[in-house]
Amino acid sequence: MQRPSTRRTFLLSTAATGVAATAGCLATGTSDEDESTPTGTPERTPPEDLDAWLEDANGYDGDTRRFGPSERPTVAVGEETDDGIAFSPVVIEVPPMTEVEWDWTGHGGQHNVVALDGTFDSGNTNAQAGTSYEFFFKEPGEYAFVSEPDDGMRGAVVVAEPPSTGYDAVDEWLADVSNFDGTVTDRTGSATATVRVGTEGNGGTFAFDPPALRVTTGSTVQWEWTGEGGGHNVTFEDADIGSGGATPEPDTAFEHTFEEAGQYRYSCLPHQGVGMKGAVIVE
Repeated sequence: MQRPSTRRTFLLSTAATGVAATAGCLATGTSDEDESTPTGTPERTPPEDLDAWLEDANGYDGDTRRFGPSERPTVAVGEETDDGIAFSPVVIEVPPMTEVEWDWTGHGGQHNVVALDGTFDSGNTNAQAGTSYEFFFKEPGEYAFVSEPDDGMRGAVVVAEPPSTGYDAVDEWLADVSNFDGTVTDRTGSATATVRVGTEGNGGTFAFDPPALRVTTGSTVQWEWTGEGGGHNVTFEDADIGSGGATPEPDTAFEHTFEEAGQYRYSCLPHQGVGMKGAVIVE
């Protein structure tokens, strides 16, 4: 069955449904006609420069949280930050044909979710924790959104095809890694290669650099800890290779010599959920 392009039904916990319905603060609908701007809403236009516009977003540190094709992205509405109440993550990147869900925390008073280009609109503001709003993104593009009034609660959904290396297993594994852009660092002419552990990415210093590496059989790869981002380790998915327990110590090192060709996927177990993953392609 073909999925609708919008879903404007707010979903509340069973305990809150009766209260919300009595208050009359929620509106539902699925047709394009229902996507009109609520009464009293100021007219909005998409920003010409998304990066510049996001500089005034509460809680924004310049990072984009990337999600892969098999994931269900969720954005918190009303996250408490040093800058004020925010969306969290502020910016997410998803592939086309992805449903994104916004979940209300109950913090910071009344909120809604309104796209500046009119693509989606959750309706009247609401303060009830447990409220959620969903939208199904089909087309690539940059979708800036706010909570009304726009007092720093800004965010964006970037819809784009995931980066591609031409290695299907690697692409699928690294699809949600924020510092992966489809580039494979080529070290096939060297007997050794180095990967730094705990570099900028994935919402902090939770990345391997480079995330994708290509070497030849007989090459030795060494992972070197920066000491940033807490305890990290290196654990392979389909091979009995690993550094052991997580450690935050700088100058920690782990190495392995790859004798057989293949695509080797690995992660930092404590931070795999935020995208701290990597791959070694051995040819």
